[in-house]
Amino acid sequence: MTLLSAPLLRRGIASLLTKRGARTVIAIAILLSVQAFPLRLAAQAAAAPPDVLVLVNGDTLHGKFVNAIDGKVTFHSDPLGDVKLDWDKIKELHTSGSFAVFNKNVKIHGKKGAAALPTGSLEVANKSVTLHTENAAAPAPIPIADAEFIMDKATLDKQLYHHPGFFTGWNGAATAGASIVSATQNQYALSGAVDLVRVVPTASWLSPRNRTSVDFIGSYGKITQPSYTVPGTPPTFVPAVVTKSALYHAGAERDEFLSPRFFALGQVAFDHNYAQDLALQQIYGGGFGFTVLKTPSQEADLKATIQYEKQEFISSSSSNLNLIGSTVSLSYVLHRKFLTFTQDLAYIPAFNNAHAYSANETNTLAFPAYKNLSFSVGTLDSYLNNTPIAEPPTKHNSFQFTMGFTYAINSKY
Repeated sequence: MTLLSAPLLRRGIASLLTKRGARTVIAIAILLSVQAFPLRLAAQAAAAPPDVLVLVNGDTLHGKFVNAIDGKVTFHSDPLGDVKLDWDKIKELHTSGSFAVFNKNVKIHGKKGAAALPTGSLEVANKSVTLHTENAAAPAPIPIADAEFIMDKATLDKQLYHHPGFFTGWNGAATAGASIVSATQNQYALSGAVDLVRVVPTASWLSPRNRTSVDFIGSYGKITQPSYTVPGTPPTFVPAVVTKSALYHAGAERDEFLSPRFFALGQVAFDHNYAQDLALQQIYGGGFGFTVLKTPSQEADLKATIQYEKQEFISSSSSNLNLIGSTVSLSYVLHRKFLTFTQDLAYIPAFNNAHAYSANETNTLAFPAYKNLSFSVGTLDSYLNNTPIAEPPTKHNSFQFTMGFTYAINSKY
């Protein structure tokens, strides 16, 4: 089929425009569709061929190469969906798209360093990656063992130049648990926690620019001993006794990275602990942190802040304090195939009152159960040195053990 010449097309449209009504509009649409149909055929014929993946056993997959992260290759094939393979299972890979390769032996500093990476089509053979660039000198072949990350140019540009919206890019977990006992005493306890973190860029293969985290943990319980009457002359009435527990913590932190591991931070924290007679402890501070350990399976951050702290107590307002102090903390995360372990340690001294210091430790173990659902156990140990004098005496230490189910929240950005 041949294209209509421009003069003939104009004469046809002009002729149709002399008519009136909806028939004119329909005829024009048909004429334009006929004109554009060969163009669509040409565009389809010029579409890029599929990527080709050849396995070491000789099997061949046709589809689209997605990325390679820490030795794991993701390849999309329409019949199989996303297939993840180790490099040692792959003999050859041929792509038509444009990709960037991060060589783990070459340090990338910031956004400018990542943006300067050469991009082009890929070929993998003989355990090395060859990049065919269009407008720059092709780099030397990179051994597969050194190709730490490979991703398409569109994904690289998105991570470098686009900031996720406020409600996107979050990862974390939500946990809930409960227990109910009805016997001589009536007892119930409820617990829950939410931990969310967003790192920008969201891709692990780029150095972080900033990180925002929010967390909440809480538990509430009550034990009721019903009233009763002791037989006798006269009978003795014993009133009901109610014992309750309530513990809540909420916090938020913003980190701005000055280097891949060193960052400035600002944080707020709010704590309530009925067992320690603490109505509310407020902390507002800022400081610095350093990532002392970072691998694909582990990460540990050491942080120190200077802060304002206000303590308000339940039984005695005269014990309330305004403090200037510090928080020294360590956060640790360990990911394994069958468990995830998180730990947070914090020591909180006060400079203007040596007696008013506190410390806390949180530990959580989560075991995968089904898809994003896990079974979790956790402990929260809190120590407050300056609990007010009360009857019955208030203990300095509070310990809590929880069990529940955890739902993993994974970002799609």
